[in-house]
Amino acid sequence: MTMTLLHLLTVLSTGLISGFFYAYSCSVNAGLRGLADASYIKAMQSINRAVLNPLFFLTFFGSLILLPLSTWLEYRLLGTTTAFYLLLSSSILYFFGVFLVTARGNVPLNDALEEFEVDAAAAEAIQRRRAAFERSWTRYHRIRTVANILAFIGAIGAVLQ
Repeated sequence: MTMTLLHLLTVLSTGLISGFFYAYSCSVNAGLRGLADASYIKAMQSINRAVLNPLFFLTFFGSLILLPLSTWLEYRLLGTTTAFYLLLSSSILYFFGVFLVTARGNVPLNDALEEFEVDAAAAEAIQRRRAAFERSWTRYHRIRTVANILAFIGAIGAVLQ
């Protein structure tokens, strides 16, 4: 019972954050793409501040904790089952492809963008800042979105075993 509940919470957390990143890719990035440079930067600054909230942290860090915990419990109770390998793969994908990509890619870019004062900058500086930020941030976001979807699929596969 404990293992089943833990696996279900793991799937829920991983699925919610996976859906968040997927929806962001499909809607927010697409919507922001059409904005003027200054509006884009101001919008991203606002979004980056808004996303730092308890619900986001619950699923983002929840998955980081629940995936390895589910993996360990699966191994401890049942050994090297197919579910164990699926959870292990999901844990590795999430740690390297979601957590580290976010921590070492997206977050430093967000922090640097937060320091940029759009209203005090020249149009050319705004254009350069957007181009450098958007290209890199979107690349990192795609990586973490795909890694998160794959981790979610693995977690579902483990529950279905």
